[in-house]
Amino acid sequence: MYIILAILLLAILIVVHEFGHFMAARAMKIDVREFAVGFGPKLIGWKSKKYETTFAVRAIPMGGYCSFYGEDDATGVSKDDPRNFGKHNVWKRMFVILMGPVMNFVLAFAVATVLIWCTGVTVPTEKEEYDPFIQEVMAAGPAHDAGMKAGDQVLEINGKDMLDGTMETLLGTISSWKEEDGPLHMTILRGGEKVQADVTPAWNEETQKMQIGVYISAYRRTETVRTGFFGGFREAWKLCTNAGGAILRALKNLVTKGEGLEDTAGPVGIVSVISSEVAGQVAQGGVGAGVSTFAQLLLLISINLGLMNLLPIPGLDGSRLVFGIIEVIRGKPVPQEKEAMVHLIGMGLLLALMLFFTFRDVMRLFQ
Repeated sequence: MYIILAILLLAILIVVHEFGHFMAARAMKIDVREFAVGFGPKLIGWKSKKYETTFAVRAIPMGGYCSFYGEDDATGVSKDDPRNFGKHNVWKRMFVILMGPVMNFVLAFAVATVLIWCTGVTVPTEKEEYDPFIQEVMAAGPAHDAGMKAGDQVLEINGKDMLDGTMETLLGTISSWKEEDGPLHMTILRGGEKVQADVTPAWNEETQKMQIGVYISAYRRTETVRTGFFGGFREAWKLCTNAGGAILRALKNLVTKGEGLEDTAGPVGIVSVISSEVAGQVAQGGVGAGVSTFAQLLLLISINLGLMNLLPIPGLDGSRLVFGIIEVIRGKPVPQEKEAMVHLIGMGLLLALMLFFTFRDVMRLFQ
């Protein structure tokens, strides 16, 4: 079920993207050859008598496409067809191309707005309070020997509450330990379950303190507040712009530093991540948590898809916009056959890259 939901999420994103192209073409009176939901063999189809557009539902529900007459025609066979996409005004064509990514941004903003209306926004509490947790466990030390792990949250030590909104209580309890006190009996929260650990601190000559061999960090306490109707729009805009900025920074680091290359994934990997995230949230917090996670992934991947399509990579919308800008500057278009060849080569390379990521994703699943 979760795999089907993940595939549905990807299908929604791509169909919305292509629907943006379609509606913009309709508005600009540009003929659409075919609008399809899915890829592969046609399951059902019909043809609009008014517009001569073929509508189809195809077998592989991983997206869809909106194709125009003469688009990517490297042979020039359709160059004299009056319906040819390249014969229309360059500004109209650029508008049609741009509206695909724009619709992804609109979808993300709409989902973010509804999500915030329903769940509110998380903000720091008015009183500055923190919940400490174990950020890292040293390779050798009392905490390591006791089986403590990064991410552990110490709830109690010898029956005393450690979550009083400060880090000082936890740090002070450990550093003030004396040998005659015996081991510290800790109640630890790990992955939603409580576990027990007995830890005996050791003297650290460098810091001149009793320590257990961990690095401690803390979360700032938060609360959920309602935003109101108009506040939902404002917070949704913040959420989308912050997400877009993070995606662009990650992309920059990927290109310039190679950071995150191992985390890249194709459709199989994305479906795997989405299904596991939604399933995990449903298991922990119920259906409501799963729906919220699904919505968050939908808006994040939608922004990602919109931004990626604006990159000037042959075969993507960004490259087609570049050719439109060149046409505006030159005062005449690049020969359609040459432009089509560039896009076809680009799509071939993108397909090869997609196959590579898909193969790697499948191998990871077996691992």
